[in-house]
Amino acid sequence: MKNLVILGAGTSGTMMANHLVSKLPKKDWKIHIVDQYKTHYYQPGFLFLPFDIYNENQVKKEGKKFIPKGVEYHQLKIEKIDAENNLVELENGVLSYDILIIATGSKIAPQEVEGMHSKAWRDTIFDFYTYEGALALRNKLREFKEGKLVVHITEMPIKCPVAPLEFAFLADSYFDKKGIRDKVEITYVTPLSGAFTKEYSSKKLGYLLEEKNIKLETDFAIERVDFKNKKIVDYIDIEISYDLLVTVPTNMGDEVIEKSGLGDDLNFVPTHEKTLQSLEHENIFVIGDATNVPASKAGSVAHFQSETLTDNILLYINNKPLKEEFDGHSKCFIETGKNKALLIDFNYEQEPVTGTFPIAGIGPLKLLKESVLNHWGKLAFRWVYWNLLLKGIPIPFVSRNMSTAGKNINK
Repeated sequence: MKNLVILGAGTSGTMMANHLVSKLPKKDWKIHIVDQYKTHYYQPGFLFLPFDIYNENQVKKEGKKFIPKGVEYHQLKIEKIDAENNLVELENGVLSYDILIIATGSKIAPQEVEGMHSKAWRDTIFDFYTYEGALALRNKLREFKEGKLVVHITEMPIKCPVAPLEFAFLADSYFDKKGIRDKVEITYVTPLSGAFTKEYSSKKLGYLLEEKNIKLETDFAIERVDFKNKKIVDYIDIEISYDLLVTVPTNMGDEVIEKSGLGDDLNFVPTHEKTLQSLEHENIFVIGDATNVPASKAGSVAHFQSETLTDNILLYINNKPLKEEFDGHSKCFIETGKNKALLIDFNYEQEPVTGTFPIAGIGPLKLLKESVLNHWGKLAFRWVYWNLLLKGIPIPFVSRNMSTAGKNINK
């Protein structure tokens, strides 16, 4: 028997287990999946927890229930990958592999910025990229009555690049509903030159910040957090004061990647952007947030990657050339507050464009345009995630590569 080992049972790893269990010949291959955590989180839901839109039970389930029969599940800590000898060192022993899929994701690293991970952490400084952070922030927002709210991004890349902007929009809506919006100053601080990660989106949607009276600070390269005086300071000594700092810390790959010598400076694994094969080891493949490919670190991207990667695993075991197919496709809803959202669709080559989805010329969803329908589409995705996406079931009308049908493509 040969072993295919998946490291990580988050979104990417769980999808790959479900895709492959019915496709790999059972007489020849045994699939293993390793993850030390019992709970599987619906991470897009962390955005909604602080605003009491979702509760705890809506964003977490037992991870094992999504691992299909026929896959051996190891709830163990991964100590190290020995790529030269095709071994994974676990806390209780060693697991050998013939093919390895790295799906170890990414984590926040607030310790990377001086003063961020201080005694003020989760007192006046919060994240919402973790379950614990989102819950702590929910409790803080319930008692927050007035002052300066700063929503801040440390550096790119981050998981779900639009999530911080969504947080600012939802905060505007949240405080407005509580009748205290005029008492809360919201400032959005980004290291980029615009609010959106894509230039066309920034030009097209810049009005959103203006109409919501959200201040924008661009090109802010943070050096430190002066938590005693409640200020963030950049490398040219520009200071922005806050009463409540909601930050997205540096995002890094899992520490096991660093221990194993397989990552770049941020512990992301160098990966072929179209085949998803490791650039250094041909029997190692990488998916989702663990890669260094220039695509968004988002669930929709992992979903599209999983379909290409499944095909390439099968091609690899049959000694056939891999498909250079993955195009960086990302499709995501952007909450804009007051029960509206945008839908964006883009890939490596094409920035988000206007148009319709899923039916060309009909929709009913509009691209790059606020609507109530898009908001309900965003909320409906939670059901899609738990019931279709994780289980590797095709999602109707959603293709792995970006379709140009119904879109106003910019040449």
